Amino acid sequence: MAMSAPLSRALADLPDLLQAHLVLSLAAIALAVGIGLPLAIAASHAPRLRAPVLAIVGVFQTIPGLALLALFYPALVLLGRATGWAVPALGFLPALLALSIYAMLPIVRNAVTAIAGLDPVLRQAADGIGMTARQRLLRVELPLGAPVILAGLRTAAVWTIGTATLATTVGQPSLGDLIFSGLQTENWVRVLVGCGAAAVLALVTDALLGLIERGIARRSKAMVLSGIGALLFAVLLAFVPLSGGNGDADRPAYVVGAKNFSEQYILAALLERRLEAAGMRVERRDNLGSAIAYRAVAAGDIDVYVDYTGTLWANVLNRNDNPDREAMMRALSRGLMARDGVRVLGSLGFENAYAFAMPAARARALNIADLDDLAAKAPELTLGSDLEFLSRSPNGARSKAPTACGSAAARPTARPSCIAPWRTGAPT
Repeated sequence: MAMSAPLSRALADLPDLLQAHLVLSLAAIALAVGIGLPLAIAASHAPRLRAPVLAIVGVFQTIPGLALLALFYPALVLLGRATGWAVPALGFLPALLALSIYAMLPIVRNAVTAIAGLDPVLRQAADGIGMTARQRLLRVELPLGAPVILAGLRTAAVWTIGTATLATTVGQPSLGDLIFSGLQTENWVRVLVGCGAAAVLALVTDALLGLIERGIARRSKAMVLSGIGALLFAVLLAFVPLSGGNGDADRPAYVVGAKNFSEQYILAALLERRLEAAGMRVERRDNLGSAIAYRAVAAGDIDVYVDYTGTLWANVLNRNDNPDREAMMRALSRGLMARDGVRVLGSLGFENAYAFAMPAARARALNIADLDDLAAKAPELTLGSDLEFLSRSPNGARSKAPTACGSAAARPTARPSCIAPWRTGAPT
């Protein structure tokens, strides 16, 4: 039986995304262990330090994962501007830092519990035979606390692998690419492939760590080495190139961004094809948050993306007036260039409008034929919309007309920076 086209495309995208997801997750877990375990050891031996450390890692855990990822983007941009360093604010680094912080709580809490909760008699015995503090830690405290510490690591690993699907919103490829794009295009096959792959990855990782945990508890060197060997094999797989070189690595890559909805995927694909047809190499950063996409082009992390005049007018320039199309375009072009060095290239030539929709039978039953009829019945109805529509001012939402964008003045090359078709927020 032939494989369906959606499944075939999802499986074709899976290897690279799975590998990127694995690299990100392993790096985040390793960084969390590298920071969290020494911190937990220090806190377990210093009661005054214990409560503040646990409180801080606990507070980070209360921040929603998506918000934590999004907050790292402006934080890294500001860090780069303050220090003059070339700090990558989009992609791997913000995702790595956010996921590492997110994984800290179970690692730190379990390690503190394991070491601080050790029977004092065992410490006294270790001290009594002349062990140094280092010898006591390495030969008594950590081995005896290993099952509890590994239990925390297992929890952190499962959390990290699941949360890493959100990294796609800051431009880091992951299995979230399949999930987000599938949700936006109602391609449930992509959603299932992405979710299934993330679940299998989390279960396999948890099983391998569980094997090591049981091996330590049973003092079985074979089980411990088997688990460690399998994890090292996974690390090796994470760094094996899958796509192979295509000989064009020396060509400059233009990074095309896209927000996380279907129209953006189409427009980004069109930009990609046009640039490739012109002989350019293209990289994609899909599923970016709306604010992150603009900040990314302003910071030079992406070269071009499609945005909407009403969105830029209201959200970036914080304007709530509603001038005519030409006046808004001129003001927008001047404002973005002066503010961030982003050039509006021009209109894509079509209008993208919001519209109210309701079942025809329901409209007939309520005698609704136009917006005036709808307004009169509004108290009886429930409105559904995207978040941006509800948060935008009425004046900004009524803005109309197709628009366009350009290239950042700060760029030495003539790369396009932003292209924006007009998005009318107007109900029509």
